[in-house]
Amino acid sequence: MSKHHPPRLLDSAIAAESRFFKIEELHLEFSNGERRIYERLVGSGQGAVMVLPITEQNELLLISEYAAGTERYELGFVKGLVDRGEAAIDAANRELQEEVGFKAQDLQLLTELSVAPGYFSSHMSVYVAQGLQPSVLEGDEPEPLEVIKLPLDEIDNLYANPAFSEARSVASLLLLEKWLKQN
Repeated sequence: MSKHHPPRLLDSAIAAESRFFKIEELHLEFSNGERRIYERLVGSGQGAVMVLPITEQNELLLISEYAAGTERYELGFVKGLVDRGEAAIDAANRELQEEVGFKAQDLQLLTELSVAPGYFSSHMSVYVAQGLQPSVLEGDEPEPLEVIKLPLDEIDNLYANPAFSEARSVASLLLLEKWLKQN
């Protein structure tokens, strides 16, 4: 825990805005009197979810999806935004149906993650999904997602895959391994 008190907010304003994000400028005064201007991305405020689905055959379901930031297809887990008024656990089951065509009878919260907290005011709830049953909902992806089945005993191979580099997915997989040993 920090011994410091949070800085005092003197002023804030939206510096720029797009379809997905707002850039907020924060004028802060720290406990020692130092003043600074910070900028941060402001998300929807609803949060996001990531889902690590495990089949009855002890396979992990991943997706291959185009990532505009890296300009390539990335291998990762089901993820998406929580809709206004929707509980995170319900968003997890909805995204699971939209992206891989299954719903989960059992969703357990694995962890809560923040993404670049120095610049982004967002959080992600990560769930383990089990008891999968076929159920398809129409999603918002521009093309069908490729679903990859990975036997749980081959998880180590995933870390060496250059397409599996997204930090939230890597961190979640490490936590899943610990979770699997405990359960």
